[in-house]
Amino acid sequence: MLPEYGRPVTELLAELTALKAADLPVRGGKVTAYVYDTGLPEVHEAAHRAYAEMLEVNMLDPTAFPSMVALERRVVGAVAELLGRPGAPGIFTSGGTESIMLAVKAARDARPGAARVVLPVTAHPAFHKAAHYLGLEIVPVPVDPVTYRASAEAFGDALDDRTALAVVSAPSYPQGVVDPVEEVAALAAARGVPCHVDACVGGWLLPWLREAGAAIPPFDLSVPGVTSISCDLHKFGYAPKGASVLLFRDAELRRRAYFASAAWPGYTIINATVQSSRSAGPLGGAWATLQALGRQGYLELGRRTLEATRRLVEGVGKIPGLRVLGEPQAALVAVAGSPEVDVFVLADEARRLGWFLQPQLSYAGIPANIHITVTGVTLAGVDAMLEVIAEAAEAARRRGPAEVPEGLPELIASLDLDALDDATFAELAASVGIDLTATARPGTAAESGAASQPGMAVVNAVLDALPPATREAILVRFLSVMYS
Repeated sequence: MLPEYGRPVTELLAELTALKAADLPVRGGKVTAYVYDTGLPEVHEAAHRAYAEMLEVNMLDPTAFPSMVALERRVVGAVAELLGRPGAPGIFTSGGTESIMLAVKAARDARPGAARVVLPVTAHPAFHKAAHYLGLEIVPVPVDPVTYRASAEAFGDALDDRTALAVVSAPSYPQGVVDPVEEVAALAAARGVPCHVDACVGGWLLPWLREAGAAIPPFDLSVPGVTSISCDLHKFGYAPKGASVLLFRDAELRRRAYFASAAWPGYTIINATVQSSRSAGPLGGAWATLQALGRQGYLELGRRTLEATRRLVEGVGKIPGLRVLGEPQAALVAVAGSPEVDVFVLADEARRLGWFLQPQLSYAGIPANIHITVTGVTLAGVDAMLEVIAEAAEAARRRGPAEVPEGLPELIASLDLDALDDATFAELAASVGIDLTATARPGTAAESGAASQPGMAVVNAVLDALPPATREAILVRFLSVMYS
């Protein structure tokens, strides 16, 4: 609400602190998704100060603010050097979704009439979002049921003259494995189809893991046939949120990502990104993070991350009722349960112990699992994490699987959700024990600590029992109610 008169800064900051009390912690390694921590406070401080310094610089007009052009050249240049093509043209974006959106747009505009995007079932939903926004069709291909890598043979069958873009992941987020980039890029090139590598998670990680001794297959712009690659610096680059880079093999394809309009009497419109006005704060923060860490800093973080990942995979393998899916090549580990250990219950039990482990629903024959992102700070707490996972698994064994009310998935699937307003939907959720309004109440969860966090096992179990389209409809309604 807008106050009648202005309030003092100290009061505003105190209120923000109170509002954040129920948030997951962004430092310390107990949250294994969404946040990336070096464990080096001085690096994050440098990023914050640079972010604030560039906060009010508007990236809408590069001729008005040459500082942002200089910084973008430096940041994009660093990414291009690391990813196999020094000097490659690129764009600094707000995140992986925007990088992917622009890569899809560039490919679509480069192949007029082609309207299909061929990708593995493990590819990030940002490609589905881009296709939805840009009027394209998604053609999914299967992955190997053991390795979870995309099938090159299936790509060969799916690619045709209607294909605007082929997509592979390095790595795919769900299981942390690298798709067969060389094989798919060669197949795409033979048909004249652009090939994008989604390295949003791995672009600024895999090269350092390789230097630290991991066996990382070729995946970047040095691979023939790869025409674009996305790399998030706010993930394993450890920059503040809002920092990603999209690289292209050549400037001609990059120009396809741009948007210009002269169809009005106002100021000149030429945008490199989906956004027009945007702060240069994330760009300043990304540049400062790269400079504060340097090559040796990232290499050391890579060594720690590799060791922590190996210890986590080995430790999980010793916990009865749990198994790691595939053989993770990056610092992303998916842990499946068993009939006696429900991973959704395990996640709730871990949350009760103060740790957030990200649940992933089953899809395309891949079982439900918990996802763990290993970062630079994880090594210091990997033994504690394994103890929590073991304790949570044992608690899940005692509790048994989440009980889905009989007939509830079928009832939900039969509902005309469009006919329900948000209030009615909230009442329906409350009838099965889900209070959607509590999430938005300041201080609610913080007042009694982590143990008060809502249990999500039943919610996830219900979602897991529904077809994907119904899951999507339910999630849209959840979001609408939470913000109402």
